[in-house]
Amino acid sequence: MSIRSKNPGSGQVLRIGTRKSAMALAQTDEVARLLRAAAPELAVDVVKFETRGDQDQTSKLLRHGGKGGAFVAEIRAAMRAGTLQAAMHSLKDVPGNEETPGLVIAAMLARDAANDSLVLRPGLSLETFRAARGKGFMIGTNAVRRAAYLRRLFPEATVIHFRGAADTRVAKLDRGDKQRLPGGGEVGPADALVMARSGLERIGLTARIAHDFSVDEMLPAVGQGIVAVECVESDWPTRARLAQIDNAASRLSAEAEREVLWVLNGHCNSPIAGHATLAGGEMTLRASVLDEAGAGFIEVVRRGPADRPRELGRAVGMELLDKGAAEIIARTRPDE
Repeated sequence: MSIRSKNPGSGQVLRIGTRKSAMALAQTDEVARLLRAAAPELAVDVVKFETRGDQDQTSKLLRHGGKGGAFVAEIRAAMRAGTLQAAMHSLKDVPGNEETPGLVIAAMLARDAANDSLVLRPGLSLETFRAARGKGFMIGTNAVRRAAYLRRLFPEATVIHFRGAADTRVAKLDRGDKQRLPGGGEVGPADALVMARSGLERIGLTARIAHDFSVDEMLPAVGQGIVAVECVESDWPTRARLAQIDNAASRLSAEAEREVLWVLNGHCNSPIAGHATLAGGEMTLRASVLDEAGAGFIEVVRRGPADRPRELGRAVGMELLDKGAAEIIARTRPDE
């Protein structure tokens, strides 16, 4: 389903598709603002989609083909059909281990905060949570990567499946709602959630952050904090427009991180993390692979020239494989 916003003006129009969640709309507003600043004559027409991942807030994303199938497929289909010129995605939701024939990520915005944050239910203090080391508490997340790290950080806590858009998850936490499970039954209510700080910032909920995880505690998802804008590969006018808002540092970091995914051939059930930083002409890339319990853990850190990100990503991915990453990934791969 899509809902088209009112055309903001006449003249040149770029239609951009997005999910209808509060966070996605805030991200798309930023894309539109940058495009209008670069080309004041341009009218940006936002088309809102309710994707499969938005419609089904109970099942694990694996049922819909992972994040790519859950949050990206319908919008990409509309682009291929010619009803959209572009699509906004959170880069972490775009599969990095598979080709996307006919499409290209034409712009990446300046990266927002890439780390994850802890949100506590009302009445629970960080001091109480820390003193208990999570024992007796339920922590909600839908990300297998976050769940694996949480089991390392808080082995005595119970990590539960928790779905929904960012604002919806916080509202469910505050109300004490239980989470329906994919196979039936319920779990919860949650005492805490782990969410991307960038998402909480976009929807104005930074005041709810009790703790920001450092990259030493919880390495972010590949591409986390980067807004990507995709279009049809052969649509050169749209590519030229989007190139005006492309951020070079974000693109370099993303290319390195996503090359790791490509080398590992990780799937949506693989707890894989990766984060690149730039300092002058040097890039530092850190990546890890975990098993679902968080017990099996491999991490690699390498540095290299910032202008050769894919080479660095390839080297990190190959070192992870040399250290046994393929075996961990195979154990988390769903049965066919």
